[in-house]
Amino acid sequence: MKKLIPMIAAIVLILVIGVIAFGSMVWEKYSYSKERVDMEEYFKVSGDQVAIILQDEMIAEKAHIREGICYFELGTVHIYLNEIFYADKAEGLLLYTTAVDVYRVNFGDSVMTWDEGSEELGYAAAYLEEDVVYVAADYVKRFTNLSYEVFECHVQVDTQWDSRLVAEIEKDTAIRQRGGVKSPILRDLIAGEQVEILEKMDTWSMIKTSDSIIGYVENKLLTNESITEEVPVTDYRAPEYTSLLSDKRISLGWHSIGGLAGNATLDTMAAESNGLSTIAPTWFSLNDNEGNFRSFASTAYVERAHTLGLQVWGVWDDFNFSLETGNNVDIYQVLSVTSRRQGLVANIAQTAMSLGLDGINIDFEKIGADSGPHFLQFLRELSVRCRENGLVLSVDNYVPFNFNSYYRLDIQGQVADYVVIMGYDEHWSGSGDPGSVAGIDFVENGINRTLESVPAEKVVNALPFYSILWKVEGAAVTDEFLTIKNTADFLARNGIVPVWDDETCQNYAEWLSGNVTYKIWLEDEASINVKLNVMRNKNIGGVAVWKLGNATSGVWELISAYVNS
Repeated sequence: MKKLIPMIAAIVLILVIGVIAFGSMVWEKYSYSKERVDMEEYFKVSGDQVAIILQDEMIAEKAHIREGICYFELGTVHIYLNEIFYADKAEGLLLYTTAVDVYRVNFGDSVMTWDEGSEELGYAAAYLEEDVVYVAADYVKRFTNLSYEVFECHVQVDTQWDSRLVAEIEKDTAIRQRGGVKSPILRDLIAGEQVEILEKMDTWSMIKTSDSIIGYVENKLLTNESITEEVPVTDYRAPEYTSLLSDKRISLGWHSIGGLAGNATLDTMAAESNGLSTIAPTWFSLNDNEGNFRSFASTAYVERAHTLGLQVWGVWDDFNFSLETGNNVDIYQVLSVTSRRQGLVANIAQTAMSLGLDGINIDFEKIGADSGPHFLQFLRELSVRCRENGLVLSVDNYVPFNFNSYYRLDIQGQVADYVVIMGYDEHWSGSGDPGSVAGIDFVENGINRTLESVPAEKVVNALPFYSILWKVEGAAVTDEFLTIKNTADFLARNGIVPVWDDETCQNYAEWLSGNVTYKIWLEDEASINVKLNVMRNKNIGGVAVWKLGNATSGVWELISAYVNS
């Protein structure tokens, strides 16, 4: 028996050790971790940074606390809150343009000014640091319906308000970084505290606390679930973008004028343009980087056009360089500097009013992606002046594609009265790529894409009164223009009989002369009629034509019928 005692003791010891080990394993598996998260690491912030919780998601961008004021980077504001804010780093300005006013603050200043007055804000609305513009949250809130609340390491921002599922914490516990008892603690929760349930799973739920900590808690600790309705913020009501729209389809014709003498052709152009409602003389062209422009304008022309029952929309373009200096205009330099841009806006409006114009037609075709935001700010500012002076604002655009999306037809459709799509140049002179100037698919797709962003009553589709005669000799491709008016004579003189092409909905001709192959997709009464039928079916705001003097009476009869249908 004495010999068995050590053996029994050893066995008992082994069992005790086993029980202890097993208990430790069970304890390790099921006990609640007391590890706490470093909140600065969790929110990935340092210095004056705070994380941004937008609705129920932490976004990558950070806010900054400066002298107790919360600031967002301007890029963050544009992406998530309000894209209308415009910064001019060179002149140290932040602008905000509504339908009726342009509000401005200088970087680092607390005074907001506009045409009719000024206001002391009590804080610096914006500042520039290391080439980054920061905008005070309170200043953003003046023009945006949002709410925000700043906590130690983060700021909660809301721009939408809806129903929320809430619950109470049944007893003291902790909100954890992930679901599971071993996940580290974000903060303690006390019994009776109300939380929002974001996502409910089998045993754990993702919740959000009143101080916008998002984490997980066990379902068994949630009680008294209910639905609560949030109260939306409606402090800001933007002034309405009113529009000057015709009660019938417009018919606009560009009158190409290369000098003062060209004004004398008004009566001729009007007489042969049946159904024309609006004439747009190409009078004005930027001729330096300061925003100045040359003019061939004539008050007598405007007065005569009015007696003929025509509205006059003066055209301003950016592609006729100065004949005196021979310099091309850098449109970026004109539009990106606020003093130049606003000087141009003021001069356009003043010129239009002094001439008695009915409207303004902006034909800026050299806008690059880098100039896009400045072009839009120009249009916003110009629309304010047009609206207050009763001037129709129209803007000419290429057929929309992804590569020219910075023209932002959606914004044009808001601030302008008419958005004109130049429904041609599918293939263009000098491209070396023979093809139609305006095949029907190209035209229709352009209208459809425009209608995705612009109200139909504001859309005007422009038709070409010309075709391109392509000449192919080996690898060399040259071309020349033929107007609708002279096409029939050209074909007759050369004994050419075109045939209808169903793909482009145009008459097409191809022939060989010597070593040269000629190709032409014709704009004529038949092709124009198909395009007008598409436009009629889309119920858009009207038609424009490039250019007056190039069409037959038959084409104008079709346009007149379209306008009056």
